[in-house]
Amino acid sequence: MIDVLFPVPGKSDVETLVAELTATPAGGPLAVGDARMRAFLTAFGARLLSPAIARRHPELGSLGFFLRRVELARALDLLEGEHLRVPRGLVFHVPPANVDTVFVYSWALSALMGNRNVVRLSPRSGAVARTIVETLAKALRDADPAVAQTQRIVSYDRSEEATAAFSAACDLRVIWGGDAAVTAIRRHPLAPHARDLTFPDRSSFAVIRSAAWLGGTDPVLAAAADGFANDSYWFDQAACSSPRTVFWVGSAADTGKAHADFTLRLAAAISSRGWSVDAAMAVEKRVAAYGMAADGAGESITFHGNALTDVRLSAPSAMPRRWLGTGTFAHTRLADLSELVPLVERKDQTMTHFGFAKDELEALARALAGRGVDRMVPFGSALTFHRVWDGVDLPSEFTRMVTVSAQAPGSAARRE
Repeated sequence: MIDVLFPVPGKSDVETLVAELTATPAGGPLAVGDARMRAFLTAFGARLLSPAIARRHPELGSLGFFLRRVELARALDLLEGEHLRVPRGLVFHVPPANVDTVFVYSWALSALMGNRNVVRLSPRSGAVARTIVETLAKALRDADPAVAQTQRIVSYDRSEEATAAFSAACDLRVIWGGDAAVTAIRRHPLAPHARDLTFPDRSSFAVIRSAAWLGGTDPVLAAAADGFANDSYWFDQAACSSPRTVFWVGSAADTGKAHADFTLRLAAAISSRGWSVDAAMAVEKRVAAYGMAADGAGESITFHGNALTDVRLSAPSAMPRRWLGTGTFAHTRLADLSELVPLVERKDQTMTHFGFAKDELEALARALAGRGVDRMVPFGSALTFHRVWDGVDLPSEFTRMVTVSAQAPGSAARRE
């Protein structure tokens, strides 16, 4: 499954691999929710939760929980309906190099739906990706042979020929990455029946009700600051769901006090986790922050060591959507949550929040009417993967629906 590593793959290599994948495995083809695949994914998830891995890569704990038996069953239960679900076929996944765990969520859900899968893992992927691949290899030893036969992780540097061949052979292509990467891969044509599922550049922000922060208890505020730190510092704030701008909703007086307290608590959370930013990143952050000031977007800049930088925006409309370096946050104030509506764009993905009731958030979602923001989650949940991502129900996308109408009672079936 994970030993097919092509340094420079050619078309014949891809054709050979696809032929192996599409052959009927012993025991018959995989079905949606196939017991063989469920057993493998559950065993793999359990290995990720082992103390040895959890100590080295605590971010893999979320992935391990995602692959628990109960979570897999929940994903399947939600597919119940009037139509029969069948696998979509061969799925070609192209994940980003900067977020090592994304490819596993995408691949695991597709595999759970009974698909044959090829994941193109970038050679630039880091230590977490290597740990995942090693753990997959160990879990595979006890798996049904059908798992190894129908799933492949390949690693190769940029190869137009290989990507074109995989694209031509697949029934669904899943592309994660920047806009430029998505555009480049989509140049390779698909078969007429196939389709793309794309997850391009996205940006995220946070909203805090100033009065709610000032009225919070110490345990609640400490947990919120720790959750915000987790949302931001895993993957160096480069994840699409990590917040870059913080909108404070309330009066100027309340916001000033709440922002000051938030900064102290966030700095403490960062320190307690042992997170740090090296000198090179600190310089990059300063260049980005001063650049915002020079452009008129930033009104003031405050550096709290290398790990935390605050930029006060000149206006809410100046919110940055590009990455400014690990631990750089733009802050601005709104009088009311509804003022977000004209500011949101389709590129905006996740809104983490503190101090707002569900009915307020639902009212905002209705007012946005699909123009942006696909997720509204509390602090600490920005990086928690869900079967619905970027507004897309992944298990549904990884299956096809077959309409099966039963014969009316009492009527005779006609056979020629």
